[in-house]
Amino acid sequence: MKFANRMGLLGTETAFLVFAKAKALEAKGKNIIHLEIGEPDFDTPKNIVNAAVKALQEGQTHYGPAPGIPALRKTIADDAKKWRGINFNPEQVVVTPGAKPIMFFSIMALVNPGDEVIYPNPGFPIYESVIRFAEATAVPLPLLESRDFSFEIDTLKKLITPKTRMIILNSPHNPTGGVLSRADLEAVANLIDGKDIWVLTDEVYKELVFEGSYFSFASIPGVMDRTIILDGYSKSYAMTGWRLGYGIMPAELAEQITKLAINCHSCTASFTQYAGIEALIGPQDDSKKMVAEFRKRREVIVDGLNQIKGISCLKPKGAFYVFPNITKLPISSQKLENYLLEEAGVATLSGTAFGKYGNGYLRLSYANSIENINKALQRIENALQKL
Repeated sequence: MKFANRMGLLGTETAFLVFAKAKALEAKGKNIIHLEIGEPDFDTPKNIVNAAVKALQEGQTHYGPAPGIPALRKTIADDAKKWRGINFNPEQVVVTPGAKPIMFFSIMALVNPGDEVIYPNPGFPIYESVIRFAEATAVPLPLLESRDFSFEIDTLKKLITPKTRMIILNSPHNPTGGVLSRADLEAVANLIDGKDIWVLTDEVYKELVFEGSYFSFASIPGVMDRTIILDGYSKSYAMTGWRLGYGIMPAELAEQITKLAINCHSCTASFTQYAGIEALIGPQDDSKKMVAEFRKRREVIVDGLNQIKGISCLKPKGAFYVFPNITKLPISSQKLENYLLEEAGVATLSGTAFGKYGNGYLRLSYANSIENINKALQRIENALQKL
């Protein structure tokens, strides 16, 4: 079977491959503790579910405007002002089925073949995948454990060339849990000042900050004319299966992104958008409880990993991942991922699933109960003693 050459440029998400492998082992009777999937292990809050049911019962099952229903776009713009301290117009908002389309459409709309896009590495693997699919050059920006998984500004400065068209930022960060400081973000703004460079700032974990306060790149004066905010509902409201995300950008770009949306998916399901309104304006108690529970789990998993010989782990400031250093173990990241799954029944991800600078690390999601995290830690320790 022959496929278009461009298909060879696309990557994938290893998390789903490991998840499938783990499920296959479970089908054979093996008990698996899942620390590989970046998905909150909580139900969507009932008030959000009820809003969707009400919308369905009221007939909100038809086509809607391609960039999103006006009420949701206004709600998102108002909510974004609360988080970022600046005014947004509904015309700047494009609603999509999940947040990934904003990433895909932004690169398609702004980046030409041969352009360069700088992206965090280790980082969400779809960044590099989409850059390559656009026939652009993917330029990795190393995130350093010595800087709490931030980057050296001088390194970024050297990576910027006349061909640089976009820089991707992600804070809080997947897979490390790192949070970029205000000083680092302001330094990025200074580097691109006066240059024709866009910033795509991925902020889907913005409500999962455990130390300090959240600060958005978009909050820096004068940057929104070349900034795209990528955000969504999956992580903050346990709505991964709802597929509801959005982008905030200059209105002129929003028109082009809407054109891509029309060609791709027509519109986002209307009843999920009404649920999205309720998520933002309704009670936030469940979301806050979820964040508090993640904070507790963070303490447990970091302390536990640091007690295992050969492993060291920084305490992440955000998201729900840890990225322990395993370079003192006599096994590679990829082999350790396979070994822990098959020997210990613990599903994790090799750091290399997030790029070459993830070598020597492992990603574990603590979107699981404290009981299961403790069981996983004990299984990991027992398995490593056999190496």
